[in-house]
Amino acid sequence: MSGSVKRVLVAGYGTMGRGVTLSFVRGGFETIVLSRDPSRIADLPEGATAVSELPAEAPDLVLENVPEKVDVKHALYRRLEEAYDGAPIIATNTSGLSLEELAAPLRHPDKFIGAHYLQPAEAFPLVEVIRIPATSDETTARTTDAMERTGKQVITVNRPVAGFLFNRLQHAMLHEAYWMIEQGIVTAEDVDTFARRAFGPRMCVTGVIEQKDLSGIDTHALSQLGIVPHLHHGAEPIRLVQDMYARGDLGVKTGKGFYDWTGRDVDAYKRKAAEKLKRILAIIEEE
Repeated sequence: MSGSVKRVLVAGYGTMGRGVTLSFVRGGFETIVLSRDPSRIADLPEGATAVSELPAEAPDLVLENVPEKVDVKHALYRRLEEAYDGAPIIATNTSGLSLEELAAPLRHPDKFIGAHYLQPAEAFPLVEVIRIPATSDETTARTTDAMERTGKQVITVNRPVAGFLFNRLQHAMLHEAYWMIEQGIVTAEDVDTFARRAFGPRMCVTGVIEQKDLSGIDTHALSQLGIVPHLHHGAEPIRLVQDMYARGDLGVKTGKGFYDWTGRDVDAYKRKAAEKLKRILAIIEEE
């Protein structure tokens, strides 16, 4: 593996970009933020610098967090390749776009990789790194090493399936939950109560797969025979959620989603949730 990553360019400073920037600053990297208007950044972490144009010296790693539009990302990649001729690794933080489509126009696809963070990026200890067929072993190793030096545990996804690992598993569970809500079988509150007070706590301790070893593969295999044929295997998104989107019921953004958020201090609620998450993660890390 050639030299380790020292200089990082974070492209885009939205919710994810800020967390990614903070992670690399804390990890001791030279961290530069590329923003259309650096003067509007009021919370740039100490130790980072913000610029509106690509720096003259090539970064070792670019963490791309620009809007989830293929043409916007392609435009950035063209600028990067024209300026640096394949010197930096380009890592995209997309959560749903096709990595192979994103990489299609690149002259140096061997230097391209997915690096998908969970929100908030600075708090969660995991990041998934996703290879495309052209991604080199060296690119994967250097990216993984850089992420680990920011304190992250890296999960490597060896080919770019839709949703990668994190979102694929989340959407599989949510697809079933939304169907049960839509059918009037349970309420949204019921699903969240189960997640908070049963599924979540148990999975925090044993994970999903290890739990089946503990409870017995025989029991699990027989349960599969009885349950899996009856799951909702529909290939279309659940209408309930799509109708909410069409109506403009977008959750805290508009005051109503599955829950009514009107009159609630959402920022205070998010801060409280973040503190709870921090305490939970600290417990999980205990030996």
